[in-house]
Amino acid sequence: MTEEPELDVLLGTERTFPPPPAFAEAAAFNDPGIYERAAADPEGWWRGWAEQLEWIEPFDRVLDWSDPPHAKWFAGGKLNVSANCLDRHVAAGNGDRVAYYWEAEDADQTGPEGRKQITYAWLLDQTQRFANVLKGLGVGKGDVVGIFMPMVPEAAVAMLACSRIGAVHNVVFGGFSAESLRERMEVSEAKALVTADATLRRGKPVEMKGQIDPVLDQLPAMEHVIVVDRCGTGPSMNEGRDLDWAEAVSAADPVCPPEPMDAEDPLYLLYTSGSTAKPKGIVHTTAGYLTHVTATHRMVFDLKDDDVYWCAADIGWVTGHSYIVYGPLANGATSVMYEGAPDYPGKDRWWEIVERYRASILYTAPTAIRSFMKWGDEYPAAHDLSSLRLLGSVGEPINPRAWLWYHEKIGGARCPIVDTWWQTETGGIMISPLPGLTTTKPGSATVPLPGIEAAILDSEDNEVEVGAGTLVLTRPWPGMARTLYREPERFVETYWQRYGPATYLVGDAARRDEDGFFWIVGRIDDVINVSGHRLSTMEVESALVSHPSVAEAAVIGVNDEHTGQAIVAFVTPRDGVEAGPELTADLREHVADRIGKLARPKQTLFASDLPKTRSGKIMRRLLRDVADGNDLGDVSTLRDPSVVESLSEQISRDR
Repeated sequence: MTEEPELDVLLGTERTFPPPPAFAEAAAFNDPGIYERAAADPEGWWRGWAEQLEWIEPFDRVLDWSDPPHAKWFAGGKLNVSANCLDRHVAAGNGDRVAYYWEAEDADQTGPEGRKQITYAWLLDQTQRFANVLKGLGVGKGDVVGIFMPMVPEAAVAMLACSRIGAVHNVVFGGFSAESLRERMEVSEAKALVTADATLRRGKPVEMKGQIDPVLDQLPAMEHVIVVDRCGTGPSMNEGRDLDWAEAVSAADPVCPPEPMDAEDPLYLLYTSGSTAKPKGIVHTTAGYLTHVTATHRMVFDLKDDDVYWCAADIGWVTGHSYIVYGPLANGATSVMYEGAPDYPGKDRWWEIVERYRASILYTAPTAIRSFMKWGDEYPAAHDLSSLRLLGSVGEPINPRAWLWYHEKIGGARCPIVDTWWQTETGGIMISPLPGLTTTKPGSATVPLPGIEAAILDSEDNEVEVGAGTLVLTRPWPGMARTLYREPERFVETYWQRYGPATYLVGDAARRDEDGFFWIVGRIDDVINVSGHRLSTMEVESALVSHPSVAEAAVIGVNDEHTGQAIVAFVTPRDGVEAGPELTADLREHVADRIGKLARPKQTLFASDLPKTRSGKIMRRLLRDVADGNDLGDVSTLRDPSVVESLSEQISRDR
């Protein structure tokens, strides 16, 4: 793949990208005064959004912040999340509106069953039926229901059914191991589990029910397991505990009135993956969370009635909760839901989907974008992507090269890009451009959204107007996590103790430029101290990836007797590029030119891929273990376990 001269020019400059005039003119949020008005009256700002929801009982007060960090949003109010996502749209005559264009991984082999138009009326019917199934099993308000599913419509139905009856769902990403599921179900004392017989992975069924059967007997609180038949593999069923989804739903009463839920009642648990520590069970509540994701989904994506919106994440992550299920459905949007891998059966699968459904908004992760870059420009170029009008990035900081490739090759240089920063703990987007207002800079998440307040603090806890430091949030927001499940002390210690009970410690390092734009540079602990100089891993990685021969890179710090720490780089070359001593030397000088000689990697290892979870997250903990020669433990849940083996062999040879 050859480099485009224009891309080289762009990378050598600090170009800015104002909203295209026609886009800005048509945007719903194109008045810069909204930032000032929201800052002057943040409670009024969020009140306006909350009032767009359908309340069973109105709230008395927008925010109670009398005992920080324990916030109460919309106290006194009662609503139901599933009713706001489904019933009100159907009641308004929009039952036939498509909620999801669902595309199976094997859609080309299975005919009509592989491509379904899921309407709001169908979702409402299935949600009510499955809610009654759960009630019939003794599941009620406050009970925890586990969900361990592929990307199928039934996963969204299960979430919505829980919210309908006041049960708290605990979704576990379908690529996790049985042990990961067991731990999350055990700690949350889940009463029921929704799963599938199997999931498709690159065209082949991979068992889910059979994989987890051995751990289900270790869960004394688990009374029932409901199984969706996705692949027809015929798993064993434990009589009295296991139920077939289709049989149970078809026999259920089709009417289930929504449970009135207090604004602060828990909606869901979502466990974050800890690299060494026990996972944290993030608790999100009902009204504040729904208000936040409804508002940010509409604002950040400039949502129109005729948009076809595609968030290419998985429901098992918070991105899927907020921007595949709750935000889009509350807004009555039409979305794409894709089940499979981005390169199966070909590396142009995503672009086929964009073309087929005329998707107008695409929201994905830098990891995916870098993969597409590596595969080559010819794949998106072979498809009509003219329907796209807005692009989004989520999950990690995006380096400028990936941003510019996304802009040029996918957006045709006409689509604004919203680079969004947020966390599982924040519930929804916090820092992001508004596409009809914000002039963007490749690699920057730009500025906090209206109603959100962020700051950067230095080592002495002083606010940094221009420069680098620790990112904090200084004002409560509706989607904020309320606690850690059954660990309230850990919640305060982790997020609210460092700077006092009213300042939220994000855990990310960031810098702020002279225009007030925020640049997220990685986790606080992703800083390498070389001879007393603190270097961000993200900064070094961006320098490596800006080299035309590099598709992807990750760096870590290792102990060094001369410099305290030294940098080890793990690099995936672009297709056709020869890895070897010449490229190693070239990359060292390239990093020196971009950052300085101190940032040059002491060691560079090459691999066709990096160790990643099945969701695409680079496992830097494993990279550290590889570099240190530590026992790697179980790597079977990685997307490609052989990558770690290859890197370990390289390390051994170099020693």
